Amino acid sequence: MQNGVLNGMRVVEGSAFVAVPLAGMTLAQMGAEVIRFDRIGGGLDAGRWPLSPSKESLFWAGMNKGKKSIAVDMKAPRAKELITQIITAPGEDAGLFLTNLRVRGWMDYETLSQHREDLICVTLTGDRHGRPQVDYTVNPALGIPHITGPEGSDAPVANALPAWDLIAGNMCVSALLAAERHRLRTGRGQDVELSLKDVAAATLGHLGMIGDAILNEEERTKAGNALYGAYGQDFICADGRRVMVIGLTDRQWRGLVRATDSADAMAAIEARHGVDLRNEGTRWRYRAQITAALKPWFAARPVAAFRDEFDRAGLTWSEFKTLKEAVATDPDLGPDNPMFETMQQPGIGAFPVPASPVTYSESGRLPPQPAPALGLHTEEILGDVVGMTDTEIAQLFDEGVVQSPQYNSARPAA
Repeated sequence: MQNGVLNGMRVVEGSAFVAVPLAGMTLAQMGAEVIRFDRIGGGLDAGRWPLSPSKESLFWAGMNKGKKSIAVDMKAPRAKELITQIITAPGEDAGLFLTNLRVRGWMDYETLSQHREDLICVTLTGDRHGRPQVDYTVNPALGIPHITGPEGSDAPVANALPAWDLIAGNMCVSALLAAERHRLRTGRGQDVELSLKDVAAATLGHLGMIGDAILNEEERTKAGNALYGAYGQDFICADGRRVMVIGLTDRQWRGLVRATDSADAMAAIEARHGVDLRNEGTRWRYRAQITAALKPWFAARPVAAFRDEFDRAGLTWSEFKTLKEAVATDPDLGPDNPMFETMQQPGIGAFPVPASPVTYSESGRLPPQPAPALGLHTEEILGDVVGMTDTEIAQLFDEGVVQSPQYNSARPAA
């Protein structure tokens, strides 16, 4: 079996929502053994949309690829002991806990580290005060919806893509690997905390948006599909299709002007206003005039008339598609792309599933693995990680402390 770059590492995940499940899945796709624990019957994510025609959660299938699953009665004292044993089990590459379940007492760092001194615990909270937050509350609180949407519109527009969750999930991965490197050097574990809102706030700062809000009098406003600070715009073509073209860099700008035969029109704008459109900020300020000059060119042509020419010229552009159109027509979203593999997900069906987008020259890329059924690995984890005997495991099943689809379906009905 092919080994991943993190082969041998064991991470335990207690999670819900997007960021931490994404972090665990990312580590699993690098070869780590990732054990996710959930309550019997499933946690908050077990039935999350989108759903398959069979009403199974495609979200669960996507976020839990390659993980091992154990299902326990989280209210039972014995179950809490089992989770503690799994998190703090011995092993040089174990003792790594990833969570956003802020449980004080039996599952906090102070308590768990009493069972393993070099424990590493990475905890994602909602905000730095420990209050609950999700992407759809952080985003409005930081002002992003007020600069998103059609130009001139007053209504805030939320984003369908949970950007802060995605960034935070990958920062959880970075935090865990950094803490693990520190432990390899010093032998010491540590409690690592970050919050979703801090991740978002830091990102705004990195992008210069906080400085912009403080230092400049004018407030940034909505600009529709325009590329802020340079030139990028969408156009409707003769066939009714919509394209996005980018003139951010000097090379992109010159290529766009050349491909649309608009050099004279751009020179006229420069002469009329006494400006130089080679400057990207100037292109932003005069975007309305540029768009007006380019609009007839696109309106007179179907996409097929210039697609190949744009590609040959190396322009930065794309065609707007629905998600169904993209999946049906873009080879990067299916088996033609070596990142994808058509895989049978039990209970759902066969569809293209992505492996890690990262490749390593020494270990290659692991193929994608299906997400587990809830509790699928309960017996394996109790035996291999906790070290229980078959008799002890059977007793836990009989008492309803743990559950697995194989064991419970094999038991005679009461």
